[in-house]
Amino acid sequence: MAGPLDGLRIIDCTTVVLGPWAAQQLGDLGADVIKVEPPEGDTTRQVGPARHPGMAAFYMGCNRSKRSIVLDLKQDSGRKALFKLAETADVLMHNYRPAPAARLGVEYEKFEKINPRLVYVAAYGYSAKGPMGPKAAYDDIIQAGSGIAALQSVIADQPRFVPSIIADKTSSNGVVSAVLAALYAREKTGKGQAVEVPMFETLVSFVMVEHLFGEQFVPALDTAGYKRVLNKERRPYPSKDGFFALLPYTDGHWKEFCTLVGREDLAKDPRFQGMANRLKHVEQYYTILAGLCAERTNAEWVELLKNSNVPHGPVNTLQDLLVDPQLEATGYWHEVDHPSEGKLRMAGIAPSFFGTPAEITRLQPRLGEHSVEVLGEAGFTKAEIDAMLTSGATKTA
Repeated sequence: MAGPLDGLRIIDCTTVVLGPWAAQQLGDLGADVIKVEPPEGDTTRQVGPARHPGMAAFYMGCNRSKRSIVLDLKQDSGRKALFKLAETADVLMHNYRPAPAARLGVEYEKFEKINPRLVYVAAYGYSAKGPMGPKAAYDDIIQAGSGIAALQSVIADQPRFVPSIIADKTSSNGVVSAVLAALYAREKTGKGQAVEVPMFETLVSFVMVEHLFGEQFVPALDTAGYKRVLNKERRPYPSKDGFFALLPYTDGHWKEFCTLVGREDLAKDPRFQGMANRLKHVEQYYTILAGLCAERTNAEWVELLKNSNVPHGPVNTLQDLLVDPQLEATGYWHEVDHPSEGKLRMAGIAPSFFGTPAEITRLQPRLGEHSVEVLGEAGFTKAEIDAMLTSGATKTA
């Protein structure tokens, strides 16, 4: 059964994570994604363990459900091929900043002339409208600029990066949303459009959902920063044999939790009656939870709370996730046989579509694996393709 985006063709000229992971998600949803790479390939092909050169772990995590074609956009024939592919595409994605895009000659106006229905998505560090627009940016830089690094000072006493490429991946989800919204608009108007997804502005929006806080009001009613979250006692608590997460959040959770642990007195304590009071006394609230958590093992906590509505759970390591009971029960992890890379483990697709199920449509392509195939589909003759191979404007795996 075809996925929900079956019939869409997406030209993915992006590299690293921001664009490639977004394009992979769209490919998992059924779109025909053509990954356009420079002759040297996406830089992530060299990052992490690998069985063969150019097929490293980092690349494998962001580039399934795609075909790979090499185009040297610095050559006229490479650019002409890209424009030819765009004639029948629904979406073109790239992460060239405005100046490099202009130097390469791949601005929206040129694509609009050949395909007015094309959704043209530019994803990069900063909005082109601001003074930082020309600047390059990677995850670390955006974590620093967006406030995420400074938030870690609560627990580390100085700014720290979150040990995940959260800026790239959060913005990547923003790219997926923007693509789908632009395609919906096209269904109503018949016209494509240019779309910009800047990492910095996306992450500031992400951070300030809760942390705008008192500054939501003008004049401010309080400082910025959600006080429950900005507390060093907000953490997994040591249990008798590990660490455990507890969050009796709502009034109902709190009352039920206090009853289960035999501390009905806490439910009657004026400091903790109502969410506003628990927030006002959040440090005492967290300290009490930490003390209670230390009285039981993880297994005892799971047993005590398993039939309750109180949010809880053990602290999983990365290795634990590979054998997590929930993930095993839902068939989240997939083991597949890749034709060149052998047996691989891959993450599943989180959303479930019961009428048009999403699936991994293709395994990760070798560099240029589909160059000849895609160029042939676009109408290039064998002689034209051979000439491009000779000049280096394209290459095969």
